[in-house]
Amino acid sequence: MSTVSQDSGAIVSRDGTRIAYEQRGQGEPVILVDGALCSRRLGPMPKLARVLASRFSVLTYDRRGRGESSDTQPYAPEREIEDLEALVARVGGSAYLCGISSGAVLGALAAARGVSLRGLVLYEAPFIVDGSRANTESDWSCIEAAVRDGRSSDAVRAFLKSVGVPRGAVAVMRCLPLWSKLRAVAATLPYDGEIVKDYQRGGALPAQPWARVEVPALVLAGGKSPPWLQAAARALAERLPNAEYRSLPGQTHDVSAQALGRVCADWFGPGGKAASHS
Repeated sequence: MSTVSQDSGAIVSRDGTRIAYEQRGQGEPVILVDGALCSRRLGPMPKLARVLASRFSVLTYDRRGRGESSDTQPYAPEREIEDLEALVARVGGSAYLCGISSGAVLGALAAARGVSLRGLVLYEAPFIVDGSRANTESDWSCIEAAVRDGRSSDAVRAFLKSVGVPRGAVAVMRCLPLWSKLRAVAATLPYDGEIVKDYQRGGALPAQPWARVEVPALVLAGGKSPPWLQAAARALAERLPNAEYRSLPGQTHDVSAQALGRVCADWFGPGGKAASHS
């Protein structure tokens, strides 16, 4: 039986922000990028890391302002791209990347800006490219106001409502220990807004910056996800020069680590399109 190595620590990004990470497994490096409110200890990526660690060296990290990572103001998406650049340097200068939700957008933006990524798996980037749901302009205004006023619970509740979590489910979540963990990172919700809101206005996805992503990208949506998320994935795949779109049967935005892990392993592994390109 092979030994799965594990390491944790921190790198320092270009602006001095400390980014905490955890690396496990052996093989080609894969960086996992979380969506809103998640971290290397909360959300889908810890499970996905365990699935992939038998074949890859998998790095999870706390995006700035979350978990054990620090933060530096003023915020800009470019700073998070620099964080990814520093993490790629940490794993040897190039890596594969899997991103979920706003993390998928961040990963694609990093590739467009020239970060040395060898291949991408992008799950349900939350673009709004048609009229299948309302735009999020007022939602982000509400979230930003709540964060400014220190109303972390209101910010989390407004975000969950915006992404379609049923009111009853939110009420249950507020009674669980999970709620305090979400409140602890609520201040970073406007960061995700800065990354995605320009692409949530209901119009066609622009050609740039996506046309600058040259590496192979597998763009995914869950077969049971809302139509707007499926339309977003198809639109992104059409804009990326070297992309393939797939629907994962039976999956939603809360994707199974096993289901996502299988397609990542095929895409990044020997004989996969990303591995063949690199």
